[in-house]
Amino acid sequence: MASGDGGGPRGPRARGAREPSDPARGVYMISVAAELAGMHPQTLRIYEARGLITPKRSPKNTRLYSQDDVDRLRRIQELTTELGMNLAGVERVFELEGEIERMRRRVRGLERQAERVEQELRKELDRVRRSFKRELVRYEPPSQALMPRGPGVRIPIQRPRG
Repeated sequence: MASGDGGGPRGPRARGAREPSDPARGVYMISVAAELAGMHPQTLRIYEARGLITPKRSPKNTRLYSQDDVDRLRRIQELTTELGMNLAGVERVFELEGEIERMRRRVRGLERQAERVEQELRKELDRVRRSFKRELVRYEPPSQALMPRGPGVRIPIQRPRG
């Protein structure tokens, strides 16, 4: 097959197979990542030196950028060009976003734990209520203890006058 007909090793299927299914997997070389993010490759190196991005490395130490990295580069571009932030501000934004994400995970974990505890408490409360139904006797004041409940037979008692 010819390489341009779609069936060869460099045809669309081969390229499609190389698209990252895992957005964290490093697949793009620096020139491709820079083009996707709309930046110069040297800018990516600067961002890496500042710790804003950490590309994966190939066995030959070539930088490999993931789709997540490209998305992060676009976010840096947005913060610096559209919002006018400097790189120190971008670093702080990323730190705060990371802290927010950690807090969200913590809250989700606490919510799950609270749901489990609530279920356990409901089960225990039901168990205690069932056990009390067998053991408790309704309190009635002594004056009403022998009175019939509800619609019962009432026998009038007449006392002689006298």
